[in-house]
Amino acid sequence: MLRTIEITAELTGQRQSEQFHNLHWQQKLELSLDCFICKRTGRTTHFEHGEERAICTGDQRTEHPTAARISGFDVTHGQDRLTLRSLIDHWWAPFHDPKRDQPGSPLTGWVRLHAGYYCPQSRQTGSFSIQSNTVRPLRQACTHCTEPLATDMQSPGIRLLT
Repeated sequence: MLRTIEITAELTGQRQSEQFHNLHWQQKLELSLDCFICKRTGRTTHFEHGEERAICTGDQRTEHPTAARISGFDVTHGQDRLTLRSLIDHWWAPFHDPKRDQPGSPLTGWVRLHAGYYCPQSRQTGSFSIQSNTVRPLRQACTHCTEPLATDMQSPGIRLLT
């Protein structure tokens, strides 16, 4: 059955100055999903916008394609905010994980989102990621010039729509 997951996130405190770093969401993410293909729960699944399928980490030895994709990736730039709303479509069917002895679920765990920027002082790019399962607030700074970039005040939202 086709399921849709909505992921929302917001970074605040962007500065509009000479040191503007062009902060932006990168069109990739990782999401913890239960995979009915390898029948394992809590698998890290890698997504890139525009790809027809995602990659499930399976177990420690094998990765495999899975029937999932980013179906929507909407970014909004506010005065001092950068927001993201992403939709993930994935096929899911009931299963039982024999290794963990637990049933699979259409929605589990955590999400990791990636942001990028360009440092005007060093003329180099940089990136960082935020995860739903880390302590907040989390302040991000440029790794090249240490200029503050943004603050991650609340955990990204993960919601099963269908």
